[in-house]
Amino acid sequence: MTRAEVARWARGCSLAAVVAFPASLLAQGPATQTPGQDAPLLSVPIPPAGTLVAITNATILTASHGTIENGTVLIRNGKIAAVGANVTVPAGAKIIDGKGKYVMPGIIDAHSHSAGEAINEGTRSVTAQVRMQDVIREDAIGLWRELAGGVTSLNILHGSANTIGGQNVVVKIRWGLPVDSMVFEGAPPGIKFALGENVRQTNGPQIPGRTQRYPRTRMGQEEVLRDAFTRAREYQAEWKKYEAEKKALKKGQLEPIPPARDLQLDALVEVLEGKRLVHAHSYRSDEILMLLRVAKDFGFRVASLQHVLEGYKIADEIAAAGTGASTFADNWAYKLEAYDAIPFNAALMAERGVVVTINSDSDERARRLYQEAAKAMKYGGASEETAIRMITLNAAIQLGIDKMTGSIDVGKDADIAIFNGHPFAPASRVEMTLIDGRVFFDRNNAPTLENLIQQLRRPRVTTSEGVQ
Repeated sequence: MTRAEVARWARGCSLAAVVAFPASLLAQGPATQTPGQDAPLLSVPIPPAGTLVAITNATILTASHGTIENGTVLIRNGKIAAVGANVTVPAGAKIIDGKGKYVMPGIIDAHSHSAGEAINEGTRSVTAQVRMQDVIREDAIGLWRELAGGVTSLNILHGSANTIGGQNVVVKIRWGLPVDSMVFEGAPPGIKFALGENVRQTNGPQIPGRTQRYPRTRMGQEEVLRDAFTRAREYQAEWKKYEAEKKALKKGQLEPIPPARDLQLDALVEVLEGKRLVHAHSYRSDEILMLLRVAKDFGFRVASLQHVLEGYKIADEIAAAGTGASTFADNWAYKLEAYDAIPFNAALMAERGVVVTINSDSDERARRLYQEAAKAMKYGGASEETAIRMITLNAAIQLGIDKMTGSIDVGKDADIAIFNGHPFAPASRVEMTLIDGRVFFDRNNAPTLENLIQQLRRPRVTTSEGVQ
């Protein structure tokens, strides 16, 4: 593609398409491509390992122990080795000058559908056996854009078509590495539940002749939950009986026959045993209370309520249940069950002791979660650190990964976002995003629109081989 062709192409494309175009290709001649083979949408170098890195002279928003002025973060083998105002930088360290910049923990999006080739398995009311891990892509362009917004980890959830949906997967956005490398090692497994209009399928046109799926009412949703966990308890008891009989087996006795394996109930037994976290799509306060009662009756905890737009009405009950709340900053009235939502929701729940996060539920919104979190300060007067935690440490707590990431503390993974100004300032943007100390996004050499324009404006030089 010649420079003139690129210019014509850029003028006729959307902004998103231009940003996705690799700027490095502008300096190349005609591409050599195997017939029938598609060129990658976005090709960037795989970053070197973060063996020894120091971010110096920066304002550090730790999310756990306040702000450090003119501080240094020392990274060794992908982990934070030291942080403070008087950190000695060892010889040989790669220096990232943070003068005039702000450093914060990498943003964690507690509700994402990025990179999923499928979102909903909506044919049944209970689909606990399906896994988002089986359908994620490492080359989804939304991931790259989220890196450019300082996002380092995602909770990729099944959709909200089912009372009990599929299993989620927590990932780190290790762009350019194989898809298996994205999975967050050590993150507890989880599962998506959903309540309300989506599950009842009452917020869209009814197709004549099509059999309606159960449930169609909120009382039906509760019955689905209780029935599923009753079956899970019975299944759990069968396996415990089998294991006890097998353990007590004496020489010469026939080995007992194991129960039939049920992948759906396996996941629900893990919920009962506290080994799998529940993340529940919800809006109305009455349905939230119903779910919390069901969880109490069956002895498990709901890790997070997703959306939870009426959470401010029952914040004390949510806090007492030890349940987190992951909400929008200021979305409301986009459907009937969202009419009572208010932008003060996040701050009010946080005041009552709920662990609150601001999520995206959107590839687009995920690029600017730092601006979404700032709204909690405007609506409800949350403190700066409380707002920062809503997209970092609190999300890590909800996902059970707070011992590994979510704040800038010694021993944690070096998942870090570097801004050219305060993250909550309107004109600020991410300059660099590190995961495990590796620079996965650097605005100085990333294929951004600005770099594309700079390439187009470079003086053309005529040589014996033509225009360069």
